[in-house]
Amino acid sequence: MKNLCSLGLIAVASLPLFAQTFPKSVTQSAGTQKLPSVSSPGVPVTLEDRRAALKALFAEIWEDQLRQSPEFASSIGDKRYNDQLSDYSVAAFNERIARERDYIFRLAAIDTAGLSDQEILSKDLMARRLAEEQEEAEYKPWEMPVTQMSGPHIELPALVPQLSFDTVKDYDDYTARLTKITTAFQQISANMMTGIDDRRVPPKYILEKVLVQVNAIANQKPEDSPFAHPLQKFPPAINADDQARLKASVLEAIRKQVLPAYAKFARFLTATYIPAGRSEPGLWSISDGDRYYAFLVRQATTTDLTPTAIHQMGLDEVKRDEAEMLVIAQKLGFKDLASLRASIPSNPKLHAQSPDDLIGSYTHYIDQMRPKLPELFGTLPKAPLEVKPVPEYMQQDQTQAYYVAGTPDGKRPGTVYVNLYKFRERALTNVESVAYHEGIPGHHLQISTAQELTGLPTFRNYLDYTAYTEGWALYSERLGKEIGFYQDPWSDYGRLEADAWRAIRLVVDTGMHSMHWTRQQALDYFREHSSMDDINVQAEVDRYVAWPGQALGYKIGQLKILELRSRAQTALGPKFDIRAFHDQVLDSGALPLDALEQRINAWIAQQKSR
Repeated sequence: MKNLCSLGLIAVASLPLFAQTFPKSVTQSAGTQKLPSVSSPGVPVTLEDRRAALKALFAEIWEDQLRQSPEFASSIGDKRYNDQLSDYSVAAFNERIARERDYIFRLAAIDTAGLSDQEILSKDLMARRLAEEQEEAEYKPWEMPVTQMSGPHIELPALVPQLSFDTVKDYDDYTARLTKITTAFQQISANMMTGIDDRRVPPKYILEKVLVQVNAIANQKPEDSPFAHPLQKFPPAINADDQARLKASVLEAIRKQVLPAYAKFARFLTATYIPAGRSEPGLWSISDGDRYYAFLVRQATTTDLTPTAIHQMGLDEVKRDEAEMLVIAQKLGFKDLASLRASIPSNPKLHAQSPDDLIGSYTHYIDQMRPKLPELFGTLPKAPLEVKPVPEYMQQDQTQAYYVAGTPDGKRPGTVYVNLYKFRERALTNVESVAYHEGIPGHHLQISTAQELTGLPTFRNYLDYTAYTEGWALYSERLGKEIGFYQDPWSDYGRLEADAWRAIRLVVDTGMHSMHWTRQQALDYFREHSSMDDINVQAEVDRYVAWPGQALGYKIGQLKILELRSRAQTALGPKFDIRAFHDQVLDSGALPLDALEQRINAWIAQQKSR
């Protein structure tokens, strides 16, 4: 998933929270603070006061998040900050870390005695999120703000189709936002210069990919730019005179502000930043890289698993998947996996013949899953889902498909984006599994369900723990098998290959970032254990380089959900209801794996008592 709407509120597994040592901010010492005592003035004491104080603090933190991340606010349909962009300056980072430190102490002062289970869980989740951001600040992520997978250079144009344009004010706000892009690039360039001084720079070859993306926009005509997308069709309520004025102002902002900002950023990358890029792909090659990677592993998995343990887990899972794949290969007439894999590139039936053919394949599998969902879930979201191509300016370095969440009001559907770059070279074998992963019952169902939950603090609707969200999506791939799909043996092979792909991630990610593997070693392992086309193999490996640890969450989350399901089936026997289990997994929004386990254990005990 590439959930551009996500808050990225990912929790650490270590508690108790407030025993942690908070790092210094970028330029200032954190100082010392004491937790207020229960008898301190202003500390709520009665249950009613404590409940109200907790609710008010959640609302304050949420509003702070929207103010400081106006692009996120816009993406979920809150238009109050549509004329603003995030402040990427070091001062803004310092101020945010300081505010969040204050929130931690205020949160700790609220006693949870007598509060409901969901209120206590909300407090715990918020506390964990805030503590993690304090810990992450130690590693100065703002000094490495761009890769081919993330950064304002691709996130700003990707935001545009998520916006709604209904009024003249929407267009005026948008124009104002465009004029601020110059400042945003100046700020991130300054942060990147500090990163050079601190020797915290991504690999050089990754930055060369960023330059291609930046130039793809910088060299466009204003009217062809993705930033001109809102001009393609005006709502009927805007008259012709206003349309002409708005079109002129948007194009002028693109011509005089946006494109020059991209061109200047491209020159900065070429002359200054790319030459400073590091040579090794692994995070270990920066000064505190091993510690930083250990943090990112905990962040992505919400576990205390070590890179070594995860690496071995990946080796074991690849071996298990390959044993099942061999059975299918032999049924298809191949003596071994190597000969089956070698046949795929030259088999025309396993490749799309046109862009519409590829888009249509994803749409077909999503459509066939829809009527089956009531057999798997008691509660279903109302949000619509559509399939679209990945924007051309970012196709070359993106994975084969990703999901972008819609708005809670349903005005903008959730979208599965399909990569059409060199579509004829992309095998169709795992399209069915990826359609279930990115669409339904994967990301779209889970994220839309979370957005539509009521009775919880708003931040709970947007939590994104990689091990949970990606673990659920990977688990969803095999639900298609259980419901009777993957009838084509090539597609069933693709399902297993997709599962092995996520196991390969455990091996390759830890290999590069912890065990000093080269990029070539990573590519060789991937190619040896997968028939994935080489375009996707290279994009995947480079994704792990750019996004250390994130790819670990998929398999680890899936295995935990399967473990919990098996536990429930064993404990409940004939009382086990798959729909009730799935609803229990989903009805509190995204959770760290330890919190999910506690919730399922409590549910099992409750069901047994009945």
